[in-house]
Amino acid sequence: MWDVTQRTDRLMLLDTASLYFRAYFGVPDSVKAPDGTPVNAVRGLLEFITRLVHDHHPDSLVACMDADWRPQWRVDLIPSYKAHRVAQETEAGRDGSYTEEIPDTLSPQVPIIEDVLDAVGIARVGVAGYEADDVIGTFTGRATGPVDIVTGDRDLFQLVDDARERRVLYPLKGVGTLQVTDGELLREKYGVDGSGYVDLALLRGDPSDGLPGVPGIGEKTAAKLLAQFGDLAGIMAAVDDPKSKLTPSQRKRLDESRPYIAVAPTVVRVAGDVPLPDVDPALPREARDPAALDKLAERWGLGGSLQRLLTTLER
Repeated sequence: MWDVTQRTDRLMLLDTASLYFRAYFGVPDSVKAPDGTPVNAVRGLLEFITRLVHDHHPDSLVACMDADWRPQWRVDLIPSYKAHRVAQETEAGRDGSYTEEIPDTLSPQVPIIEDVLDAVGIARVGVAGYEADDVIGTFTGRATGPVDIVTGDRDLFQLVDDARERRVLYPLKGVGTLQVTDGELLREKYGVDGSGYVDLALLRGDPSDGLPGVPGIGEKTAAKLLAQFGDLAGIMAAVDDPKSKLTPSQRKRLDESRPYIAVAPTVVRVAGDVPLPDVDPALPREARDPAALDKLAERWGLGGSLQRLLTTLER
């Protein structure tokens, strides 16, 4: 099995749900299997992976999955976390699990994606109680070689680290046009390094994740405060210092937001201690299970999308 601490090759980590959502909305829903089932997300994701492997030449690749897209430990700290995405609370079970509201022609494609990745031999990792972001964060923290993170989620900018060769490839249009997000870009665009992005994100808030932020402090003000006081701890020390150069309204809002600020770092920061399973993320040169893959290709009409991936992997 693969020891992440002993490998120095280039590792690519996919925020898989982020990519198949983009594929779903970017590929026409007229792309269907022989039985009429939409497979636009499946085929679109295969095309994405083909392009990423062809253009960026990773030695290893892991498709990171959301085993739990709204972990209870985050909800316990901030109940509004992703609350707007909840379609309904399920009655089955006593764990209060939730169902995410997603297009109904997408959810049936996810098991197909998983089956195809497994048959191809692309490592796929999801861990109960954690989001894909947390899996990505743990792999990134343990890796000793360069890491490329492919995601449409800005939260993962916190993992950018030039010294350790960690960068985020952020899709602007499909995966053919990627923003290569490194420390220089973060400083230019947000005024912080990767390590400061958590503080920026929690101060700014994020309606898409149900994070309220500090009222009246948007992205530009958050960046200015971090530049002035260094980090979140420095900002809160300034709240307690009557001589600091906070405006009265900033001081009041930050002071009133102490309960949120106390827990938000744990929610916003990706976990680095996920119990990862033993996997071999080396890119396969040939399909792991050709017979199963042939059946999947025929049943779901994967055609050229799958063949192009297999051809790219053979090189």
